[in-house]
Amino acid sequence: MAGVYISYPFCAQKCTYCNFASGVFPRELESRYVETLLAELRSAEWPWTPETVYLGGGTPSQMDPGALAAVLGVIPGQWAEATMEAAPGNLTAEKITAWKSAGINRVSLGVQSFDKKELARTGRKHTAEVVEREIALLRAAGIESINVDLIAGLPGQTPASWTASLDWIEKLAVPHVSVYMLEVDEDSRLGRELLVLGSRYGAGDVPNEDAIADSYELAVERLASLGIERYEISNFARPGFESRHNLKYWKRERYLGFGADAHSFDGEMRWRNPENAAEYVAGHVDEHMAEQRQIERTPADALGEPFFLGLRLREGVEGNAFPDVIERFLREGLLERAGNRVRLTTRGVLLSNEVFAEFITPQNH
Repeated sequence: MAGVYISYPFCAQKCTYCNFASGVFPRELESRYVETLLAELRSAEWPWTPETVYLGGGTPSQMDPGALAAVLGVIPGQWAEATMEAAPGNLTAEKITAWKSAGINRVSLGVQSFDKKELARTGRKHTAEVVEREIALLRAAGIESINVDLIAGLPGQTPASWTASLDWIEKLAVPHVSVYMLEVDEDSRLGRELLVLGSRYGAGDVPNEDAIADSYELAVERLASLGIERYEISNFARPGFESRHNLKYWKRERYLGFGADAHSFDGEMRWRNPENAAEYVAGHVDEHMAEQRQIERTPADALGEPFFLGLRLREGVEGNAFPDVIERFLREGLLERAGNRVRLTTRGVLLSNEVFAEFITPQNH
């Protein structure tokens, strides 16, 4: 079944670790963005009926409830899952009720940490108590499918503070947790500072790679003890609470993306919209705007993608492509066999980028 992704790149503040094409933009651009998003949705052809909808960002939870209802009202189907990404600290009972009325039945909270000092250095303004209160509001409204994001490797993070964040996961009893290891690249302020060996944004206090890996492995063990099993490298869930929408990406199922930097896949071709909000809005010219806005339309890699994407899943993949590469990784202990499938070992998960690279290099195709 197919999915729909809606990009809403607007935020109240830009977090130091964020490497997405999101940020704080003029209110006037935000209103024009909604108009453009609605125009793109209304001009879309629906080759299949969506089963899932996912609103990501940015901070789509700051979208005006009327705009949200209008956007979701254009999307056909009776969705099995509709996810709203939300920043803790601005949820209210009224807002959650409006989300549910518009069709939202799953909420992903960008918590990142429950430690006050870590949060302050990233630019986040919520507290653990705020998260606890807002999760109670979600449950009171009948939304039980809740995810909490955590980041291993934030500035100043220690084994004790990381354990405390995991203690909060146990206390809150959420059914889904995403654990990301801090990414170092030029697309975030913190990442750029780390690359130049600077000290701003707490870069001098970022744990080393071994410490980050230890934190990740501790999370795997601790979450499993709570019945929250890893089903994908960064995603953990109680049975039945896996993200149906995100599974589409790793299983190469079809999805359409709308908004700035939104990606689409129809089973054969991949394409995306312009990266930033201003370019996206500027592309709204006429009734053919959908075709004009889609860029980088390329054939999907039917040989490498099943391995590059499928190996992210705990269940792994089956197939006979890349036999030499697979055998090498089996010998090196990065892959293991599970029946007729191959999957990453515990060590392979920590070195997954090196593994994936072997399935997308041209000489292996």
